[in-house]
Amino acid sequence: MFIDQATISVKAGKGGNGTISFRREKFIPKGGPDGGNGGSGGSIILRADRQLTTLMDFRYKRSYQADNGHAGMASNKTGKSAEDIVVRVPTGTLVKDAESDAVYVDLIKDNEEFIIAQGGKGGRGNAEFATPTNQAPRKATPGIPGDERMIQLELKLLADVGLVGFPNAGKSTLISRISAAKPKIADYPFTTLIPNLGIVRYQEYKSFVVADMPGLIEGAHAGKGLGIEFLKHIERTRVLVFLIECTSEDPKEQYKTLLNELELFNEEMLEKPQVIALTKMDLADDAARKVIAKLKFKKGIDVVPISSVAGEGVHLLLDAIWKQLAKKEPKPIIPIVLGKGKRRHGKSI
Repeated sequence: MFIDQATISVKAGKGGNGTISFRREKFIPKGGPDGGNGGSGGSIILRADRQLTTLMDFRYKRSYQADNGHAGMASNKTGKSAEDIVVRVPTGTLVKDAESDAVYVDLIKDNEEFIIAQGGKGGRGNAEFATPTNQAPRKATPGIPGDERMIQLELKLLADVGLVGFPNAGKSTLISRISAAKPKIADYPFTTLIPNLGIVRYQEYKSFVVADMPGLIEGAHAGKGLGIEFLKHIERTRVLVFLIECTSEDPKEQYKTLLNELELFNEEMLEKPQVIALTKMDLADDAARKVIAKLKFKKGIDVVPISSVAGEGVHLLLDAIWKQLAKKEPKPIIPIVLGKGKRRHGKSI
């Protein structure tokens, strides 16, 4: 099962309390204060892991709480700090505040970490309050509570190229042709129910990742069909490839409809480089091929007739995609500043 959204609660540990204590040794009956500071509470740390591909685990565990720090001890001994809890999430996970929708961080690199809930600092023992005028303070402070918040995890697949098209336009057949991905393929709409990723080897030592999305239909931005659930997965892609059946009555109108759905979902998606693939050329006769050869779409956009089944034009399509990939760099998401904290000994979950 593919799960791409989850809401969880995270609560860091409270700092340990400072201690009031005085030295009471045999030959020092009235020693000075020696109460130690409390230990720090454990933090909750998110770690990106490219081995994970879904947020399914968060369906079963939705709350994460770190331990509190230990109280300070006599002889100026600081209490033990609690262990951090490391929560693994897939690379490509966007972390947002569940209430305000503000973005905390976008974890797009493997092993990238972010402290989402900082553990509280330990309280000060009475030894910290000793002064020349107050040599026996009977004062200590409690530990500071750790951060606590509800967060929303939103997985957006990391792919260089997103395939966009109506149901049964040939997206799954294409990705199975150019990569090792094996999506379900059939001659009826909505065969693809979850996103599929495929790594495409291009020439020598070059490669890129392609995402095959469920087909869009008119009104997808408003929730019609299946596409609305996965449109967000092509927000990150660097290049969009529009797949339009060459046998369509009006390929240009289909292209306009797809553009409109993307614009209504997120108008910035129209700024991405585009390539148009006219699919299923193996079904076109000579007369149809002459008409297709004269089709013009937007200026500057490569239009490549292909047949994924026969392999016709596929290498030309890869050339067109790589040309666009070489131009465009991904646009980063700027997170809000949450606060800085140091990593300590970690306990992975």
